Amino acid sequence: MRLAFSTNAFTRYPLSYALQRIRAAGYEGVEILADIPHAYPGTLNSSLILEAAREVERLRLQVSNINANCTFGFFRDPPPEAFFEPSLISPNPRWRDDRIRMIGKAMELAKAVGADCVSITSGKMLGSISPTMADRLLNENLKRVLDLADKWEMKVGIECEPGLFIEYAEELRAWIDRIGHPLLGANLDIGHSQVLGEDIPSAIRLLADRIWNLHVEDIPGRKHYHLIPGEGTMDWATVGNVLKEIGYNRWITVELYTQTERPDEAAVKSREFLRARMFEED
Repeated sequence: MRLAFSTNAFTRYPLSYALQRIRAAGYEGVEILADIPHAYPGTLNSSLILEAAREVERLRLQVSNINANCTFGFFRDPPPEAFFEPSLISPNPRWRDDRIRMIGKAMELAKAVGADCVSITSGKMLGSISPTMADRLLNENLKRVLDLADKWEMKVGIECEPGLFIEYAEELRAWIDRIGHPLLGANLDIGHSQVLGEDIPSAIRLLADRIWNLHVEDIPGRKHYHLIPGEGTMDWATVGNVLKEIGYNRWITVELYTQTERPDEAAVKSREFLRARMFEED
């Protein structure tokens, strides 16, 4: 298991600063936010991608994941909360096409910085999008995304999220088996499992062979609010034990988009806590 920190805690700062501060906090891995102000796919060009790749290399960081879950940069004045439009199941077909293009651009960035996976979500059922229609749209558009994954040789991890079309680990496992593509897997967020009332060890075991990246944070009970590890009610001993049980050897990425006021403090505290609970010091 390897420990990384997501740049989405540093959205008050440019990407270069976020990378530098995450390295200074002692992390060897970083997740890059594919959104404003770090690496929004809608404005990414070859120059910006090269600049990010050079900075990652200079700092001797490895990239755990490119987080393409949200797209705040798509709208002029998005709400200050998790925002998943445009999605693969948007009512607007142009938006669905836009999302797929942006996922492809995130894959291009991932390839350049040495990452092997990109995370996405199913999107939320809006307006007239019924479960039956959402099922059809997601099936169609996931196949298009996976055509891009084949092109870029890139794993795609769907993140289960409270309130989205794919919420639960069992739903995601069913989609992975249904699509049957070797690059489709999970960006599993154990905090979301706790919010949804899932048994976290069972969720981890269910997706074990397809967890491309693991998001971690603490949670207050079952309220969806990301806390620094150790400050909520997560059973970290059990999480650590089940990850060892399944032989998990990919990245554990701390995701604290709620901690933008003091991201340096959040990064340091998270690393200290998780190292003490789940890792053996070198």
